[in-house]
Amino acid sequence: MAKAKGEAVDLKHYDVVRAPVITEKTTLIGEHRQVVFKVARGASKPEIKAAVEALFDVKVTAVNTLIVKGKSKRWRGRPYTRTDVKKAIVTLAEGQSIDVTTGV
Repeated sequence: MAKAKGEAVDLKHYDVVRAPVITEKTTLIGEHRQVVFKVARGASKPEIKAAVEALFDVKVTAVNTLIVKGKSKRWRGRPYTRTDVKKAIVTLAEGQSIDVTTGV
């Protein structure tokens, strides 16, 4: 599923993988060949795997997903709820890496 040289990436992959998650915890699991992304709420594991392989030209061995429920907050005395976020923990094959600090 990886792109060949000069071949365009399908635009739907950019809708699946929204942004990398860069925190202390995700930096620590990066030592174990894992990268965390915010993904579309309706994205399935095979779609996430295909999108990461196509966008970053790497081999993915596993995808784990979780949904972080939005917190209840107050702003100027009025309650509201943050939106739910789906995250994907992507495990890469041996010898593969993604530098999330650079652009795609």
